[in-house]
Amino acid sequence: MGRILWVKLHRYAGLTIALFLIVSGLTGSIIAFYHELDEGLNPELFSPGTSGEPLSPYEWKSIVEKADPRVETTFLPLEVHAPGESVTVVVEPRIDPATGAPYEVEYSQVFVDPVNGEILGNRLWGDCCFERKNLLPYLYTVHYSLHLPREFIGGWENMWGRWLMGGIAIIWFLDCFVGIYLTFPPGRPFLEKWKPAWKVRRDAGAYRQNFDMHRAGALWPWVLLIFLSMSSIYLNLGFEVFRPVLSTVSSITPNPFEQRLDRLPNAPYTAQVSYQDIEVRALEEAKRRNWATYLGGIGYSPHFGIYSAYFFPPGGEHAPGLGHSTLHFEGSTGEVIAHKVPGEGTIGDFLMEVQFPIHSGQIAGMPGRIIVSMAGLLVAMLSITGIVIWWVKRKGLPAKTSADTPREESNANVTT
Repeated sequence: MGRILWVKLHRYAGLTIALFLIVSGLTGSIIAFYHELDEGLNPELFSPGTSGEPLSPYEWKSIVEKADPRVETTFLPLEVHAPGESVTVVVEPRIDPATGAPYEVEYSQVFVDPVNGEILGNRLWGDCCFERKNLLPYLYTVHYSLHLPREFIGGWENMWGRWLMGGIAIIWFLDCFVGIYLTFPPGRPFLEKWKPAWKVRRDAGAYRQNFDMHRAGALWPWVLLIFLSMSSIYLNLGFEVFRPVLSTVSSITPNPFEQRLDRLPNAPYTAQVSYQDIEVRALEEAKRRNWATYLGGIGYSPHFGIYSAYFFPPGGEHAPGLGHSTLHFEGSTGEVIAHKVPGEGTIGDFLMEVQFPIHSGQIAGMPGRIIVSMAGLLVAMLSITGIVIWWVKRKGLPAKTSADTPREESNANVTT
């Protein structure tokens, strides 16, 4: 395949994904600091400032469910992160016995003062659009799905936007390799001829500088762009693409939710054991396994009949690293049915669990999140400069003078 054909593939692949990557890059640069920004924008929800001994988590749960019997708790935090902060109880609608369908409930998160039990407010996570309490969750959903309509099938959230952005990520990943190939110079000495591709000439004209920014701006962080595009495929098309491809080279331990996909009930399971029972069993099991972590929260998935107990590292839920350990329990008996420990399992298990910590920057803590935020801005810049290159060439604008037009233009660039 000739270089000209590769140039065309890179050009049109870049134009196809450019606008999507601009949106995803800009929103990604913001949500790298999701929790800090969300709490700062909504102090009335997150920072009641009440001092004193907190109520038990089960009192928080009872308060939420008594306030609205149409909902049931699906995640219950077991601790207060810091004095004066609220706790967030996650809920979903119960089944209305009169209709056999879920109640219509306009929220999924309830913010509770842990000391006096006051309900501070609620919101539907991911709801549109720019209302202060909805802004960060909305931008989060725009980042990975463009906030396109969602559909729930058998307990799974099927999102057309998620699939679309997953397809964009696949093109982006492949185009990174095409782009770096196009920067390779013909002939020898290879490294000496390749050096200009890594530089932005300040004394060149506007078109040349735009071209250099596009090429060099993607060469330097090329490995980071590969990881970001790969993790985007996993996060959007994990079951559809990433896992099946990875399973061809490494075994992957199935999780209990996957194992029940072929026998999901028409109605949600009703748990036969309580959150309190699961807490006791989870702590006993963690002690038996010598886990040096603490139990930070318990979730229940009614569609699968599974409890999940989340054990956070000493630094908390958002501590640097690969994330938390998890114990899964059968909702009808309280029996342990599966567990997950970061770093344990097969190579395939490790490659799957590392994708989100890399994509979010969490793997390296605050420095990692800053890098990811800057990478989001970089991705948007590369997309914009790529569009400019195409536009100038398409229109034959005056910028294409001998002084402004790069001699290596046929080598194209790395990625948009």
